[in-house]
Amino acid sequence: MTRPQKQSYRTAQPSFRDGSSNPSAFLDECLETIGTLEGDIGAFVATDFDGAKTAAAASSARWKDGKPLSLIDGMPLCIKDIMETASMPTEQGSDLFVGWRGNRDSAAVAALREAGAVIVAKAVTTEFAAQPARGTRNPWDLTRTPGGSSSGTAASVAAGMLPGGLGTQGLGSTIRPASFCGVFAFKPSFGGINRGGSFDTISQSSTSTFAATLEETWEMARSITTRVGGDPGFMGVSGPLEAPAPAMPKRVALLMTDGWERTVEDAKQALVGARAKLEAAGVKVVDKNDDDTVAALEKSIEGTIELSGGLNNWDFRWPMNTYAHDMDINCMSPEAQERLIAAEAMSHEDYQALVLKRRGLRSAYDGLQNQFDVCVTLSAPGPAPVGLEWTGDAVYAVPSSVLGTPSFSLPVLEAEGMPLGLQVMGYADQDAKAFAAARAIFELYS
Repeated sequence: MTRPQKQSYRTAQPSFRDGSSNPSAFLDECLETIGTLEGDIGAFVATDFDGAKTAAAASSARWKDGKPLSLIDGMPLCIKDIMETASMPTEQGSDLFVGWRGNRDSAAVAALREAGAVIVAKAVTTEFAAQPARGTRNPWDLTRTPGGSSSGTAASVAAGMLPGGLGTQGLGSTIRPASFCGVFAFKPSFGGINRGGSFDTISQSSTSTFAATLEETWEMARSITTRVGGDPGFMGVSGPLEAPAPAMPKRVALLMTDGWERTVEDAKQALVGARAKLEAAGVKVVDKNDDDTVAALEKSIEGTIELSGGLNNWDFRWPMNTYAHDMDINCMSPEAQERLIAAEAMSHEDYQALVLKRRGLRSAYDGLQNQFDVCVTLSAPGPAPVGLEWTGDAVYAVPSSVLGTPSFSLPVLEAEGMPLGLQVMGYADQDAKAFAAARAIFELYS
């Protein structure tokens, strides 16, 4: 397979304004690419091409009249198959829910439609946004995983089948596949995008955006939150509707995490190179060897995969127990059944202890705002693993989930000839500031 070519909707918009093209023509190009590549990649579990064509035609008329509804009016998108869509089934990557329809849109999908976006497909997810994988292949190398659990969304954007889509992250389900597939991704602060109608409602999960450009990850998110906000009781992603201007951070904490020892040498050198690039731009970069505060932060986030695993198990104890009791347990994968056993072995006091530990980590991390503008690390410990059974190591992605912070994966690094993301982490409810820093860092590679 040739090197994937991402397709940006944002860069096509001038042609809509001057009348030389329109969203219908853009969609036709996407559908042609889907027809060519989807058989090999397997990014989608359902499609609504007729509905997409109707929506694109309506968008084309608005652009012709100079009255688009939003910055993403007419943008063809896929939706991770953990979120309800009125036009397509929502199967959650599970044999229990084949063909299931809720006959409504989730909050985020409803907002996208209000913004004029074109909903083309449901993207493959691992079962219940956890494990096991469901067969999607990495467009860069069809023998490799695209990562998970937002497998189909990341792969479809990387292949140029669509310019963007929605995912989720409760552990590493956005930052990791974005890294493996070489696309941009934005995991907002916890509660940043309304999860109503999404079955990924564990206590540290966030709805996220993937796109061919960094700017589009932001503009998709704000097109949603300006219409339905964040989770109930949360501020939601705030700031300008258009992508914030770049603002180079002055002081950055470089994190190695407890994944450093299992990080491939190419990836280690890529992070060393990123540090040199930042320092050449006048940024003060410190790591655990330079600064006791960073050393303490590194120590505190050791074991966050295990912490998250326990939290996620209990969070999903219901509805898994009802699936096992009230439905056909044989349609649940062995992994899901094992997860339920682990969850039912926990006491409420066990869970409370984990919640308190996470609360302490978040409080301590928030206290670093006056010392570091952002933290920078890898998005994954190496390239996408060969094989489709495992979605890869989430060790670099999980800290932002535990800490509830905004995080961006920038596809600017390589390891062993495959894509590798550079991750930029900000502070809770300061998504726009983190985006501005990520945009400035990305421009160092442009």
